[in-house]
Amino acid sequence: MNRREAIKITGLSALGVMFSPRLAAQSFLPTVLKRADFGKDFLWGVATAAYQIEGAWNEDGKGASVWDTFSHKKGKIKNGENGDTACDFYHRYAKDIGLVKEMGFRVKRFSLSWSRIMPEGTGTINTKGVDFYHKVIEECLVQGIEPWITLYHWDLPQALEDKGGWTNREVIQWFSEYVDFCTRTFGDKVKNWMVLNEPAAFTALGYLLGIHAPGKRGFNKFVAATHHATLCQAEGGRIIRKNVKNANIGSTFSCSYVQPFKNTEPHIKAADKMDAFLNRLFLEPALGLGYPFETVPILRKIKKFIQDGDMEKLAFDFDFIGLQNYTRNITRFNPFIPGISGLEVPAKKRNVPYTDMGWEVYPEGIYHLLKKFAAYKGVKKIIVTENGAAFPDAVQDNQVQDDQRIKFYQKYLEKVLQAKHEGVPVEGYFVWSLMDNFEWAEGFRPRFGLVYVDFLSQQRIIKNSGLWFKSFLNES
Repeated sequence: MNRREAIKITGLSALGVMFSPRLAAQSFLPTVLKRADFGKDFLWGVATAAYQIEGAWNEDGKGASVWDTFSHKKGKIKNGENGDTACDFYHRYAKDIGLVKEMGFRVKRFSLSWSRIMPEGTGTINTKGVDFYHKVIEECLVQGIEPWITLYHWDLPQALEDKGGWTNREVIQWFSEYVDFCTRTFGDKVKNWMVLNEPAAFTALGYLLGIHAPGKRGFNKFVAATHHATLCQAEGGRIIRKNVKNANIGSTFSCSYVQPFKNTEPHIKAADKMDAFLNRLFLEPALGLGYPFETVPILRKIKKFIQDGDMEKLAFDFDFIGLQNYTRNITRFNPFIPGISGLEVPAKKRNVPYTDMGWEVYPEGIYHLLKKFAAYKGVKKIIVTENGAAFPDAVQDNQVQDDQRIKFYQKYLEKVLQAKHEGVPVEGYFVWSLMDNFEWAEGFRPRFGLVYVDFLSQQRIIKNSGLWFKSFLNES
């Protein structure tokens, strides 16, 4: 289950950004794309996550998260790295938000660190943590950037994990308390909210495979975490609706376009099951369709965790669905894989282009997924809340010439536009990511950013891809 574990030229010296005048006149890779083709109300943004960029892991009263604990354990993260400092966004947020504006984006999607606000997960509020997010929100608004908040992006407070985390049904109450506080505290300034980021990823990688925090393994742990996260997804939406006037509410789903290795029945059935795991498991309950038990019978093990009234509580009428896509999944029948009877065939073995994460570059996939999601009754609006690519960037003469990334965005945006022209209600596109950051178990090697970060000096360098977006977004 391979998932995504994913300037205004003058005045840059004041932002601490390196820039070469030669880039100002540079002609980027040719493209027929024009911003105007997407419509004047189409949203353009960048996305980040708290643990991946903030650093300050134990400053100003912040409690430990599962990622603090996990990354400090030997052998869990490549090269023994951790997010203790990351991009130091906690101290550099104003300049980094300035980069968002300079590149022409008008939305910044970011997450709140639960343990920075509630160090023990419930109860006592850390006022310094709350003040930090007030400052980030205010800085966005001052610079003309619309803040979009993700309430949960994988960094559960360790104090709650010590009680079972997402496998403990009490997480519904813990999460509800957190969401209630955040939306009452920040809801007068922030109208755009996402409940969970990629629940299929943090449940599978964290509680089934154990390769992400908190490092637990076991199918029973996975299905318990899945059911509780699905209930929290809907309950979080209901709390936002109650607390925030005129809120725009969504949740984000990691999606991979799944195709069978061969057009034969065993491969097709395995691909159908993989699609249910990757793309349907959390979306369909939110739409009132329940879990995909018929496609994946092993998921019926969830039933031991379902209580009276739960199935009705899984659904919530979201204003938008956040679609996050990075790659395609080619599934090959394998009878030794429990439940799915299939396994992904890596891009490296298929002689296709792939990124530094080993993920296939397949722009057609985002088109097919947009069409697939739009076909669901109840999906009113879709925002591409993450799309991007990691490539082995290098600095030369204070420049980062990342033509592969520019081509990636051009091709994917062409497919987003095609879907839009065919009637898919896709109304925004957020780049992953603003800057290079801590890429979970992969550490700092994979670079997804439009901004290059030297993690030793914390110097920022706008990559050519960031300058391409500046040119694209500022055209009349």
